[in-house]
Amino acid sequence: MTMSEKEILEGLTKAVVAGDGEACIKYSHEVLKAGIDPYKALMEGCAKGMEEMSKRYDNGEAFVPEILLSADAMSQAIDILKPHIKVDKSKVPGKVVIGVMEGDVHDIGKNIVRILLEVAGYTVIDMGRDVPMNQFVETIRDEKPDIVALSALMTTSMMGMPELMDLLTQARLRADVSVIIGGGPVTTEFAEKIGADGYGANAPEAVRVCDKIMQAKRGVA
Repeated sequence: MTMSEKEILEGLTKAVVAGDGEACIKYSHEVLKAGIDPYKALMEGCAKGMEEMSKRYDNGEAFVPEILLSADAMSQAIDILKPHIKVDKSKVPGKVVIGVMEGDVHDIGKNIVRILLEVAGYTVIDMGRDVPMNQFVETIRDEKPDIVALSALMTTSMMGMPELMDLLTQARLRADVSVIIGGGPVTTEFAEKIGADGYGANAPEAVRVCDKIMQAKRGVA
């Protein structure tokens, strides 16, 4: 029996939530067989599953081992779908420097954002976790990215974000790079307060924010 697009996307979501790699592989092949846009499958199937796991983690209903299982299952889907994704390089993608703030070793969310950005065609320089501020500044100076994406899962590390933005201003780099922020304790209000250019509540939203920034930079409607 042939599955509908809705059933396939929901199946992918449930497979990611369950951390079921075999099911992710199965539904990924169904995506290709049914002619569904692979990028849509990743965003509305896999990424939706990771969003659900992030919510469960925040609510104390899921723990790190389960998040890692889900991320691994999603990676198996990405391996199948990514080669079939067609990206219009002239339209949106640019270069993004991404990393977790100094003093913070929580990088699961950052890793998922990186994967989705790469899938969307962005060039991503991943600085990892617990990144010293001067290292961010040096990398931004050397790489000249369009966007820097900062992540924090702890309130203490989050407070380094405005400090880093001040350092970028002092280094005369702030005007040339857009800053987006995200992570557990981060809010839209905090992003506005510190003068960030965008806030991503989750991984798919972070990609949408980057797309919007790049469209504005390149004058794409």
